[in-house]
Amino acid sequence: MPDAKKKPFSMIREFQLADWFTLGNAVSGAGALFSAMSYVATGEIRHVHYAAALVFAALVFDVLDGRVARWRHRSSPLGRELDSLADVISFGVAPAALAYACGMRSLWDRVLLGYFIACGVSRLARYNVTAETMADESGKVRHFEGTPIPTSFVLVVGLAWAATEGALGPQMALGAFSLAGHAVHGYALLYALSGSLMISRIPVPKP
Repeated sequence: MPDAKKKPFSMIREFQLADWFTLGNAVSGAGALFSAMSYVATGEIRHVHYAAALVFAALVFDVLDGRVARWRHRSSPLGRELDSLADVISFGVAPAALAYACGMRSLWDRVLLGYFIACGVSRLARYNVTAETMADESGKVRHFEGTPIPTSFVLVVGLAWAATEGALGPQMALGAFSLAGHAVHGYALLYALSGSLMISRIPVPKP
């Protein structure tokens, strides 16, 4: 019977070069989450900027892992699943957590941010199960259905700008209105819009 202690190392040997870039994506996303928590704990604006920079780093890793896989002509189901899990962290949970840290904390804000994450997860799952059927004769998928989840980086950039302008917390950019006794921040509605575009059937060319 094989030694169970060797199993983790055998899994690592199955990793392709592109998969290490994917892990860089995931670690960057986790770092963005930590920076969002640091902002809540300290109130120091620099942590919002750190979070935005780390989401940008995740985006760079996300672009590179695809390019490396195509360059080496090596891809695998493991790599595809790793990519989706990393994207959920970096472009789903981290942007939503940063929004909460920046002041979108009402009941409706939480509902909208939860909806945004659910849409991102659904978008990735749909792509994973339809990628093969959408591929052409060469095996390449020519377009996405719905906007890719990394487009949430635009929302993060907006929060970094708002932090620079002092437009967080009670002065949150785009303001707020009351619905059934609870605040709804205009910026949280942008998250809901982003999520809705992800699960739409809009064809988006794949680079």
